[in-house]
Amino acid sequence: MTSEQEWTADRTRFARDGQGDLAWEGPLARQFDALGELLLTGITVAEVLDRVVGAAKALVSPADMVSVTLRAPSGIYTTPVRTDKLADELDQLQYTHDEGPCVEATRTPGAAVVEVPDLTANSPWSRWGPAATRAGVHSVFAVGLFPTNAPPRLGALNFYAFRPYGLDGIDRQLAILLAGYAATALTATEAVTAAELEAAQLREALRSRDVIGQAKGILMQRQGIGADEAFDILRRTSQDLNVKLAEVAAMLVRRRNEI
Repeated sequence: MTSEQEWTADRTRFARDGQGDLAWEGPLARQFDALGELLLTGITVAEVLDRVVGAAKALVSPADMVSVTLRAPSGIYTTPVRTDKLADELDQLQYTHDEGPCVEATRTPGAAVVEVPDLTANSPWSRWGPAATRAGVHSVFAVGLFPTNAPPRLGALNFYAFRPYGLDGIDRQLAILLAGYAATALTATEAVTAAELEAAQLREALRSRDVIGQAKGILMQRQGIGADEAFDILRRTSQDLNVKLAEVAAMLVRRRNEI
């Protein structure tokens, strides 16, 4: 078990050694090495996300709870992974009220960092803010996932703290980097629910994502339509034929010279 003092010392060393020649092999490096290895193995997308939220809670020490918000193409929000049940409940309240840090982070371009140091003193959310403080949460921080400059995003990585200004010491760059790992796993799959993510093998999902991209490109070129329209055609065809989206895409790619 790595102590808070060790994490703090290692983060400081990381910042210093990034400009020097010293070997960096502390707990922070081991966490990112493990996350990187997960992305190259055949495990499920859900396992990657579980590791991301676990690492986020360990590395971003001011956070009491961490969760991942996933936004489906249909606009439906879900929380496939979280460190605590209360984090899930807080996320669900945001989806119900259509307001809150994780929802806002999916709609924000650029860095997409949404934070409120003290929800009691200054909450921009008239319904969710009071509900969060009644649940004991007073400080929030959320980072939007991909795509960077074209909201709505895939989702958000969310941090919660019980005390006011509890996330003041959060390492923003570290939070954004962790969000990148979550986004990398999510961009490989069309899965939406926790059960679907559990079943989504990462390597298979990456291959499927690639062939879907090729199929979209073929439709865009031949029909003069945009990416969203091309994806809608593939999805409707998948539903009409009761065939997986990736299989429809693969058939189109294989037969592109016949169509």
